[in-house]
Amino acid sequence: MKNMLKKGFAVDRPIAFTQIPPGLPAICEAPLNSFTVLDGFLDERSFQGMIVFERMRSERSHKCYAVLLVATGESLPAQEREKQLEKISTRLTTLTQDTDLMGWYKANAVVGVIFTDILVNEKDSVVPGILAGVTEALRRDLTEEEFSQTRISINSYPEDWQFELEQRPSNPILYPDLESRAQSRRVEIVVKRVMDIVGSIIALVVLAPVMLLIAIAIKLTSPGPVLFKQKRIGQYGKPFVVFKFRSMRTDNDPSVHRQWFQSFYSGKAKPHSTNGTGGSYKLPNDPRVTRLGRWLRRSSLDEVPQFVNVLWGDMSLVGPRPPIPYEVDAYQAWHRGRVLQAKPGITGLWQVSGRSRVSFDEMVRLDLRYAATWSIWLDIKILLRTPAAVFFAEGAY
Repeated sequence: MKNMLKKGFAVDRPIAFTQIPPGLPAICEAPLNSFTVLDGFLDERSFQGMIVFERMRSERSHKCYAVLLVATGESLPAQEREKQLEKISTRLTTLTQDTDLMGWYKANAVVGVIFTDILVNEKDSVVPGILAGVTEALRRDLTEEEFSQTRISINSYPEDWQFELEQRPSNPILYPDLESRAQSRRVEIVVKRVMDIVGSIIALVVLAPVMLLIAIAIKLTSPGPVLFKQKRIGQYGKPFVVFKFRSMRTDNDPSVHRQWFQSFYSGKAKPHSTNGTGGSYKLPNDPRVTRLGRWLRRSSLDEVPQFVNVLWGDMSLVGPRPPIPYEVDAYQAWHRGRVLQAKPGITGLWQVSGRSRVSFDEMVRLDLRYAATWSIWLDIKILLRTPAAVFFAEGAY
């Protein structure tokens, strides 16, 4: 493999790293200037770390980048695979510029190239053009048998998420830090899931009489179903159906909330007084809400059916609130971190830290802080603070 690196990558293409940016995920915790670079070729850990770094830089610069991966057949003998990778790396070197980054996405199996600083309005033409150019070049350089065992893919960031299908729209290739974080927290994740299962079962059993009374009250006070079901976005952008007690009339106009969200998201919404105790960004005097629904919302009892979502695994007891698809469609790239980095929850840091009294960006930062500092003890502290937040209706409306 040393021969491949010497032949495939020129020494006059140095990669200059400075210092690690604040907040770079654990996969990149080593200083950037300590990353392993052989003749301009990054090792697996360093290359995946640069995927994360470029993602963070993209969120600040509002430019795109693309990750091209070329994999060989795993069934090939090691010597044949090495020769094939040598041909691939040699060709990729001629197709890249000094600002592009090359290395192992998977050591000795998958070669990767990061194409940086792609303009947003050119992404739809540039990214397919890169894929077509690399594919055609490798088709010429490799034998027919070699090319048939070569897999070429390209993924760009920010992604274009689609929620029509009930599957994860986010590509794991662009988020190696999330996989690394999950691996380092395996035991805690299992404990959290056990807490979710036990806690949701206890809540459903204890609150069963209350749920029955609420269901009867809803049927007596307004026509329509007891439960309200709505598509929400869960972890990694995967859609799921959330359950709530219906607090609105069945003939309501959903555009009311959509218009309010655009105002809240853009920072144009102004906080209004709630019982003379400060300001709330929540939609005021929503005409769609029934009289019983207002009480259910203020007491948070409308959310009790979500313990079923927790039991099924779509939600957790603690986590960010699950957004509606049209809300996520409006998100900037960095806002998506709140649905990528943690499973949505019934309660969370936002709910016990002011709830709807904080702006949209402040809410996102609270969710990102929760995901970055999450621990079982933090979940316990949030759960212990939740009853007081519900009782005093902090930020509720």
